[in-house]
Amino acid sequence: MKSCIFATEMSLIDIILLAVALAMDCLTVSIVSGVLVFTVDSLSSCVPAVASGKAERTDDYINGSEGLASKSTVNSQLSTVNLRMAFFFGLFQAMMPLIGWLGISHFQTYMEAYDHWIAFGLLAFIGGRMVWESLHPEEEQHFNPRRLRTQLLLAVATSIDALAVGISFACIGYTSVGQLTLPLIIIGAVSFLFSLIGYQVGARFGKSASQRLKPELLGGVILILIGVKILASHLLAETI
Repeated sequence: MKSCIFATEMSLIDIILLAVALAMDCLTVSIVSGVLVFTVDSLSSCVPAVASGKAERTDDYINGSEGLASKSTVNSQLSTVNLRMAFFFGLFQAMMPLIGWLGISHFQTYMEAYDHWIAFGLLAFIGGRMVWESLHPEEEQHFNPRRLRTQLLLAVATSIDALAVGISFACIGYTSVGQLTLPLIIIGAVSFLFSLIGYQVGARFGKSASQRLKPELLGGVILILIGVKILASHLLAETI
């Protein structure tokens, strides 16, 4: 077990920079999710009009006068999904350091040994499924960022790495939950904000992105790369 070197508590600037660093994976995953949800919602809302012959193209339905109500509905759904996903991302990013801090005396060795493998496994599984489904469009699609289960898996996968932050808090002098309150609030708030922004960016450019490339394929590759980055950073740190 690694020994802790106690120091002074982190400054506000340090906490904000830490929160931003932790939120970067949330931002990336939220952008991908925004693109995918926009694509799924837009296509599903266009099907009735295209099938009935009222609109020759999906763009006519979304942008035409007959599609105003549907477009408003899609935007409302995007906002609901956005808020829920951002909430989960912020919640788990704030809770994981607390769990790491609480468990340092009993589970430090296990957390340091396996947290990055769990994060890699979850992201590789989700990303691999997305890649598979993008290459086999004729099969039933399972990945949908609108689903609660998918959002929870993504929130856990992108936040597990923050367990180590809780261990670091214990090592630099945070000895009570009261001392952790401000850092955890800032971490959660920044992740929530970044997730909101990322999702809106993805939804904003979802149409152009879906026309130029396969969003699900790109998203799957990005999730796998995030998992590889988490795993590689931990393995390299162990060798130093």
